[in-house]
Amino acid sequence: MNIRRRLIPTAALAALSLTAVSACSGDDTAAGSTDEFDVVASFYPMQFLAEQIGGEHVNVTTLTEPGQEPHDLEISAKQTAQLQEADAVLYLKNLQPSVDEAVGQADVQPKIDAASLTTLEDHGDVEHDHAGDDGHEGEEHAEEGEHPLDPHVWLDPVKYAEIAKGVGAAFEKADPDHAADYKAGTEALVGKLNGLDSKFTEGLKDTRSKVFFTNHAAFGYLAERYGLTQEAISGISPESEPSPARIKELQSEAKADGVTTVFYETLVSDRTARTLGKDAGLRTDVLDPLEGITDKSKGDDYFQVMESNLAALKTALGAK
Repeated sequence: MNIRRRLIPTAALAALSLTAVSACSGDDTAAGSTDEFDVVASFYPMQFLAEQIGGEHVNVTTLTEPGQEPHDLEISAKQTAQLQEADAVLYLKNLQPSVDEAVGQADVQPKIDAASLTTLEDHGDVEHDHAGDDGHEGEEHAEEGEHPLDPHVWLDPVKYAEIAKGVGAAFEKADPDHAADYKAGTEALVGKLNGLDSKFTEGLKDTRSKVFFTNHAAFGYLAERYGLTQEAISGISPESEPSPARIKELQSEAKADGVTTVFYETLVSDRTARTLGKDAGLRTDVLDPLEGITDKSKGDDYFQVMESNLAALKTALGAK
């Protein structure tokens, strides 16, 4: 669509000529080169929103390759150029520092920050003392400066629906010719998310235990929404390493709280989770933080994977 066609800066062109880069995941058609509303999304949950709301009117490219851990993303020269040529960018501030920097420098409007469309919360840290832990670099901290605000809002269907409404409104304003269709797409998506919320509420209302163990602290919003307690091996960043004291603490908690399962995920190593499971006599299973869809995902899209997560939680918590 290229509502605001721009020249790519000379520096970006020079970088492109010197750097070999791979194509973005998602649609193979680059942003700015179609007659559609060209949206660059930072990673899968943002891509899914754009595609569901925009339908046939949007061309979505994503900055995070399938299978790539989004926290680790480094923006390439080609992706920087795609941001310059996009009609809109949809991202989640403070999850991917390199994306935040590139978006801040890009001459593109609107810049839709999903974090501004809902309320981020401080879900604490997995341990009381994290001296020397640099695993949260680039993530926004709470006002007290004690913990980073949790960016994993898409795992709460209610908060994800709030974001969807904001994204839909931004699309309507940026591309008014198709505003009615964006409104309809938003309403349909929000309706599905409300239905998913009902499934989680019903499925998790009566369980033997309310505590679950995860590889990293991605499920704080989901736990809070449905009256559960997440105990994570690592912090909000999947790269942070647990201390021996934390592992010992979890082994004790498993016995006290009737925990049966240690959950790991598809995009980071499961070594620590499996070791804890073996040492504590616990099962291991996948609880997917939905940061990307791969061949290992238990579903082809957000809704299928979330329903798989629900089934795994019901089994682990002893749903009645």
